[in-house]
Amino acid sequence: MIRHADIVVDLQAGDTGKGKVSHWLAKNFKYDAVLRYNGGANAGHTIYHNGQKVVTHQVPVGVFYGIPSIIGVGCVVNIPKLRDEIEMLKHLGFEAPIMIDGRCHITTEKHLEEDGTDTKIGTTRQGIGPTYRDKYARTGVRIKDFLKYNSWDIPYDMIDTYQYFHGDNREMNVLCEGAQGFQIDIDWGDYPYVTSSHCTSGAVALNGVPPRTWRSVYGIMKAYETYSGFKTHFTEESPIFEKIQEVGQEFGATTGRKRQVRWLHLDGVIQALYINDVTHLIINKVDVLEQVNGFGVVFRGTTHRFHTSYEFQKFVEDTIRWHYRGDLHSITWSRTPEGV
Repeated sequence: MIRHADIVVDLQAGDTGKGKVSHWLAKNFKYDAVLRYNGGANAGHTIYHNGQKVVTHQVPVGVFYGIPSIIGVGCVVNIPKLRDEIEMLKHLGFEAPIMIDGRCHITTEKHLEEDGTDTKIGTTRQGIGPTYRDKYARTGVRIKDFLKYNSWDIPYDMIDTYQYFHGDNREMNVLCEGAQGFQIDIDWGDYPYVTSSHCTSGAVALNGVPPRTWRSVYGIMKAYETYSGFKTHFTEESPIFEKIQEVGQEFGATTGRKRQVRWLHLDGVIQALYINDVTHLIINKVDVLEQVNGFGVVFRGTTHRFHTSYEFQKFVEDTIRWHYRGDLHSITWSRTPEGV
């Protein structure tokens, strides 16, 4: 049974450094499993492992430390891409038990073809929306149903997460690794500019991890905001945002396209803190703003500009601590690609 579960959740629109934080937690704490709880091949986690850059899409970060890595029932799976990813990781020397709940739905070629025609929202064109649509329309294909009638050599174990987590009396500590972000959550995001899965900490319960086991919720964000897609009202034309995009290397890990950039919107952050019940807040890439010497925050419709990083950080921390009444243990500012 699960003793403790720690959750990593993105408080913005994805691309905030969740992979880096999950990787750090897997290294520094004792976990018996790492669970990916939402999304599919549209995710892109950039990991620096012993100085080596690795981009993962569907495999949880436990693979880097030999920890059993589970793709949970809330995910959808592109089987050929998953096979390629596992082979890539093996080639780099990373091997761990990789398991998938048999109830996960499969992204098919038909889903990819349909998603490839999108020109309005700016999806990653990985077939995610059509796969989830068919899941809820009860016309999708689950992995365990597919394997009943098809012979397919798969490089992972199919499991039932209920049996795995609750089938005996052994105690387990689980790291729950999220994908995408709160601002593009299907329910809480800026609809229709959203993804098709649940990106909140609550999605962890949908994967068989009871709330009573939750120990810490790590909310991840950047010192500014980005969006990967087509949203005309997201930002304004400004040389400072172009500089942030260049210095911050704001290109999608899955698509490679430029991300839109804007100042940090604190009203949205506070909402995300409440909905996800965040206990530890990690703010990445403050060094990018320091390098371009530009600091800005939007709060309650007013844009605040600052001369120094200290002034910027103090305003952000004071505003969050005053308006968020949750059990926030710490706020950490991160400046390097690898550190937390």
